[in-house]
Amino acid sequence: MENKMFCYQCQETAGGKGCTMSGVCGKKPEVAAMQDLLIYVTKGLSCVAEQLRKEGKAVDKKVNHLVTLNLFTTITNANFDNDAIIAKIKETLSVKQSLLAQVGNASSLPEAARWNGSESEFDAKAASVGVLATENEDVRSLRELITYGLKGLAAYSKHANALLKDNEEVDAFMQSTLAKTLDDSLSVDDLVALTLETGKYGVDGMALLDAANTGAYGNPEITTVDIGVRKNPGILVSGHDLKDLEMLLEQTAGTGVDVYTHSEMLPAHYYPAFKKYPHFAGNYGNAWWKQKEEFEKFNGPILMTTNCIVPPADSYKDKLWTTGAAGFPGCRHIPGEYGEVKDFSGIIEQAKTCVPPEEIETGSIVGGFAHEQVFALADTVVDAVKSGAIRKFVVMAGCDGRMKSREYYTEFAKRLPKDVVILTAGCAKYKYNKLDLGDIGGIPRVLDAGQCNDSYSLALIALKLKEIFNLNDVNDLPLAFNIAWYEQKAVIVLLALLYLGVKNIHLGPTLPAFLSPNVARVLVENFGIAGIGTVDDDLKLFFGDAV
Repeated sequence: MENKMFCYQCQETAGGKGCTMSGVCGKKPEVAAMQDLLIYVTKGLSCVAEQLRKEGKAVDKKVNHLVTLNLFTTITNANFDNDAIIAKIKETLSVKQSLLAQVGNASSLPEAARWNGSESEFDAKAASVGVLATENEDVRSLRELITYGLKGLAAYSKHANALLKDNEEVDAFMQSTLAKTLDDSLSVDDLVALTLETGKYGVDGMALLDAANTGAYGNPEITTVDIGVRKNPGILVSGHDLKDLEMLLEQTAGTGVDVYTHSEMLPAHYYPAFKKYPHFAGNYGNAWWKQKEEFEKFNGPILMTTNCIVPPADSYKDKLWTTGAAGFPGCRHIPGEYGEVKDFSGIIEQAKTCVPPEEIETGSIVGGFAHEQVFALADTVVDAVKSGAIRKFVVMAGCDGRMKSREYYTEFAKRLPKDVVILTAGCAKYKYNKLDLGDIGGIPRVLDAGQCNDSYSLALIALKLKEIFNLNDVNDLPLAFNIAWYEQKAVIVLLALLYLGVKNIHLGPTLPAFLSPNVARVLVENFGIAGIGTVDDDLKLFFGDAV
């Protein structure tokens, strides 16, 4: 097989078909190849772990964590460091070989479970095990859809693991399902069923993380977050990992260094536990894709806790630090296993030498409308619906991105009827969370539940409203779904919503390139999945002529 890159796992993939020369995200072909190989050897490890479970043997939690971290490492914009990925491949092969020795009948396992090549063989092997290794277009589409869903699920599991919470059933499912993506005996119908089952475990994974976060930090509450700056030097924390933020806040206390959130870390301000830190200053900037201009102006160091890295400019590259699954060549990486206290002294000392952040905006934004907070407001919300003050809710969760076509979401929000409320989670909110959309009887017209994983809150809110209004079907609610997607965590959210029975979801700005025409047809016919149109057409579609 020709040794060239092929990647189409994110929304911005080249030409809406696939990146073949270099990733739109900045990923180089050699990194893409090693990520393909890391997925392959992780599938091999999963086959061995699955066989051990079938034989009644225990699989160590560290194996589960390795699988999870490997999947997370290959998510879009997470890790661009080829050496770090090669090290993960070697570690995975070593762990797999030690587990193979415990298997009763290894000869029945697929080649991925038995392969144990040296680094000199990595390039050639990677060229034969990438996405295009599956020749049947529909089988390939479903295998990739499932794999990308598992990557998203792994991201949420990793955050729960960081808080020392695990779900063995979710881990076992991820591994058995990775193994099934190597099974040529599975039909298209089998893979469709497995896709929906992935959605079920997506719900379980998000529930695990929700319980881990709220158990550690309390239930999010309505919070006003400052978007200006203070006079102290600062550290900017981006990504998604709340445990990393907690450790950094502890270690910066009393140092004269303030801590700011960026992009998907904004919702950390909504948790009661983080409000005790007087140096937790506010949120700086917008969604991930604007970071080059905003990181330059922040002046201090930046900690990337997870994905959403844009290859940094040389002017601030020495100030970009990574940890966890994140990595970028030439940037310093802060290690730390689950349960260990990471040492952030290096980034703190660098911050002390920096001038304070440049102010790029002033004011504040309001969020914290996760499920418990909305449940507390349930009577007010229900009364507003019954009185007609609120005509409809529209879920505009998901991801933001660079494409000009995403301006659709800002315009759509601006032109929504004044009696419609937006439910949001994820960085998609940056397309409209700073607009002055007002409120309805004290209820803000943008209810921000939090990070992308907090789409779980939106699902719980919908199910609660279904119960309150005594409906048989969640699709009978005055609720529309107009979701933006970018990467693999959005995939597991979509699959989770499909499992919960939600239909007629509009997905944009483009439908995934990894959906073959036949697989897309299944989603359209069975679930009413659709793309977006013009703002005018979609407003009329969702709200009729009364807009």
